[in-house]
Amino acid sequence: MKVIEFVLNVIWLVFCGIWMAIGYAIAGVVCCILIITIPFGIASFRIAGFILWPFGRTTVDKPDAGAGSFIGNVIWFVFAGWWLALAHLVTSIPLFISIIGIPFGWANLKMIPISLMPLGREVVPSDHGFGGR
Repeated sequence: MKVIEFVLNVIWLVFCGIWMAIGYAIAGVVCCILIITIPFGIASFRIAGFILWPFGRTTVDKPDAGAGSFIGNVIWFVFAGWWLALAHLVTSIPLFISIIGIPFGWANLKMIPISLMPLGREVVPSDHGFGGR
């Protein structure tokens, strides 16, 4: 199973992972420069690592996330989330067109919820091996 995850991650990295991770990293740098939004920058870098190498990992809700995460997610959605979600959508289109890339297009679409609301979530190893939520 680890070999399949490795192959899927390499294909993902080449066709869309690197570009999407760069987008998250740029969002993270901008958030860190603005100082008050450093928590958003940290979340963006965490998600960039997940986006870079998603297979074999998934995201789960943090049980201790509260109203602060919700408010933070609303702010994130307005300033960065919808841009990143749009990038996932646009990146998935050529993957779907290529036919071979259809599974990666679906994986890309599954990442839209985390791009919209990353706070209050954490990246964990996946039980079944094919993460990407």
